[in-house]
Amino acid sequence: MACLYAAQGSLELRGEESSSVPQVFAKAAYVLDAKTGLTLYEKNADERRAVASTQKLLTALIVSERGELDQPVKVERTDLRVEPTRVGLKTGKEYLRGQLLQALLVKSGNDVARCLARDHSGGQDAFRPVMNAKARQLGMGDSHFVNAHGLTEKGQYSTARDMARLAFVAYRDKNIREAVAIAELEFSHSGWKEKLRNTNRLLRTLPFVTGMKTGFTNAAGRCLICSGRHGEREMIAVVLGSDSKHIWQDAETLIRWGLKVPEEEEPEDEGKKTSTAQSASSSS
Repeated sequence: MACLYAAQGSLELRGEESSSVPQVFAKAAYVLDAKTGLTLYEKNADERRAVASTQKLLTALIVSERGELDQPVKVERTDLRVEPTRVGLKTGKEYLRGQLLQALLVKSGNDVARCLARDHSGGQDAFRPVMNAKARQLGMGDSHFVNAHGLTEKGQYSTARDMARLAFVAYRDKNIREAVAIAELEFSHSGWKEKLRNTNRLLRTLPFVTGMKTGFTNAAGRCLICSGRHGEREMIAVVLGSDSKHIWQDAETLIRWGLKVPEEEEPEDEGKKTSTAQSASSSS
C-alpha cells in the first residue's frame, strides 16, 4: 500500500503536508481508501499492539467465507466459558450460523466468537492456526492470534497496518458489510427475542459512517475500525490504543478527513438513524 501521509510519531512530515494531517490521541492509527486500498494516513502503523475485539473481523471473515450461513449451530457448554461481553447463548440451543455472525459483529459477544470458532474447527485450539493461516494469506505479517474473541492472551498482537489489511478485505465481504451496518439487531433466542444495540456509537450519530468493529481491553485500550462513505468516496479508519474520552473523536476526525466531510456538516442526533435489522430466526 502506497502512503500519502504519515502522522507525527511515525514518520517525519514535510512542509505544508503536516498542517493537513489530523492529530489523534490514539497510539496507532491508519486510514485507507476502501475502494483502492491506497494508504492516506498512518501513525505508528507497525507497532505491535493488542487489538481487542477488532480481531473478531478475522473470525467473521473465516466464518463468512466458509458459507452455509443458513445452517444451524448447537451451542455447547464450553462455548460459554468466557468473560463478558456475552450475548447470552444457552447450552443446547440452536441458532443459525448467519444469526451468530451478525450477533458477533453487532454486539461483540465473546460467547458467540467461541461458538463459531468451535463450530468451524472443532475446538478453540484448532481455530487458532486457521486464524493465523488466514492472516498470513491477507499479508498480515506482523500479527499473531491466539483466540477468536480478542480477550488478552500472551503472544496475541497485531498492528494498525495489518488490521487495515484485514478491514479492507472484510469490507468486501457482503455478509460482513451488511452485519456491521446494523444499528440494532433483533436476535431470536428460543421462544423470545432481544434487541442488540451495535457497540459502534458512530453508526448511530454520523450519517456517513457505515460500520465496522469496536474493541476494548485494559491491554489494548479503546479500539475502533470504522468505515464510511460520502459521495463517491469510501474510507476505512483504524484507531488503536485510544481511551474512552478520545476514541469516538479520534475515529470521527480520521473518517471525516479521509472522506472530506466538512466539520460544519452536523451529525445526526443519536436515535435518528433507525437502521434496524431482524436476524434470521433461531432454529431451536
